[in-house]
Amino acid sequence: MDAAGIFLKLPEFRKYMLQNKPSRIVMFSAEATPFAKVGGMGDVVGALPKALSKLGFQTAVVIPAYASVLQEDRFDIRPCEAVSGITVRLGKATERAIIYQARLDKSDVDVYLVGSRKYFSRPGIYGDPDTGEGYSDNWKRFLFFMKAGIELLLRLKIPVDVIHCHDSHTALIPGIIRTNYSRSPFYSNVGTLFTIHNLAYQGVYPKKVLHYAGIDNEHFYPMSPFEYWNKVNFMKAGILLSDKVNTVSQTYAVEIRTSHEFGHGLEGVLDGRRMDVSGIVNGIDYEEWNPQSDPFIPARFSAGDLSGKETCKEHLRRHFGLPRLRGRVPVIGIVSRLADQKGFDLVADAVPEIVALNMQMVILGVGQLKYHKLLLEIAAKHPDKIGVNLTFDNELAHEIEAGCDMFLMPSKYEPCGLSQLISLRYGTIPVVRATGGLADTVVPYDRENGTGFLFREYSPEEMMAALEQAISVYSDPDRWRALMVRAMEQDWSWDKSAEKYRQLYRSIYNKRHS
Repeated sequence: MDAAGIFLKLPEFRKYMLQNKPSRIVMFSAEATPFAKVGGMGDVVGALPKALSKLGFQTAVVIPAYASVLQEDRFDIRPCEAVSGITVRLGKATERAIIYQARLDKSDVDVYLVGSRKYFSRPGIYGDPDTGEGYSDNWKRFLFFMKAGIELLLRLKIPVDVIHCHDSHTALIPGIIRTNYSRSPFYSNVGTLFTIHNLAYQGVYPKKVLHYAGIDNEHFYPMSPFEYWNKVNFMKAGILLSDKVNTVSQTYAVEIRTSHEFGHGLEGVLDGRRMDVSGIVNGIDYEEWNPQSDPFIPARFSAGDLSGKETCKEHLRRHFGLPRLRGRVPVIGIVSRLADQKGFDLVADAVPEIVALNMQMVILGVGQLKYHKLLLEIAAKHPDKIGVNLTFDNELAHEIEAGCDMFLMPSKYEPCGLSQLISLRYGTIPVVRATGGLADTVVPYDRENGTGFLFREYSPEEMMAALEQAISVYSDPDRWRALMVRAMEQDWSWDKSAEKYRQLYRSIYNKRHS
């Protein structure tokens, strides 16, 4: 088509360009694997940009430069040549941000790290690992990070189409841009997406936070985006001031706007934006989580050749000091934060019933000290049945996924969950509560179909019924093998999820340029 033809059909041509423009995305997050990870959000921010890059997006990630990250030689972190440092104003004071740069593994995705001796030279990401308590100045730490990151993009002068904010630690970014940068040509057409990974952690702080953010008090009034019971709620501001909101599964997107149990006080706010709230199930990195090539497991296997899984099972038993019991005995795995949200109150209530089952169980994780004590006591009383490792160990997590027959996730709520997706990949059958992303990704077993075992009511009795059903099916090798193969043939890679994010970014871009 010649130039005249293009101009004769300019509206159609412009529409085509808007719908097909490769967007430039910058993600802000408190975590990103492999640099810093506490939960599933770190996995998402470490994997999604790489999947988007394969689709033609130009992506970058901005995270804090925690002391533990800067000390790791394997990350190849170096001072940022384009922007060495940024002065950040917090109220009447100023703090200096030192900027570093790296790359996500096996990708062209730039990672910018915002450093500060005052705020990020600490042993933990959100709190003190020794006490389990969150840092009292987290509001100031992450406000510093957000303000420094916004200035960083200005200094880099790299065009941005959409800023993708993850959870409360970045949720004030849309509000800061709308107020403090309303006249900035750079930010005039930049869209914002806010992703909720866990609505329970909202970031509720005294209203003085707005002063430190540089946001005028005129924006703080009853029912405003910045006001929440006379305090500032970062999550609420992110929900109301971003162009679009999404969460990490379709079921959780409905739960958080229709139920006080899941909405944690923001269900009305979310329902008010229901036309702009959606759910996209997370994927997993199929290069990292692949039983045919996993470097951390003692034997490889696939849906077509499962022989290596038995080798992985025996290796796992030896690691935890569990004997090989007589008969066909399944090993059930748990890799989790040890907390009420993850259903450990159900586990605590059902200890006598669990140890009476014809099974063995291995548990890996850290969390609430009461569960540390409980699990150590159970393991000491039942050393032939229960193995416990109270730490975070990525290599051991791979060994558990490969060596177990089943994986237990009795979560009170689960926005998405990644462990059940990994388990499906390894033929380790999930036993889960039907909530959030667990309900969206595990299909109930009915002999000829299904990929796992689910229970709906949050009770120890329902959890035990699901475990007993799973163990009953396990006793039939042919039925169990067919179930394993079905599970392993599921596709929960990032490819499908990244395509849905492409559509979401496109809708934000079109809205900003319409």
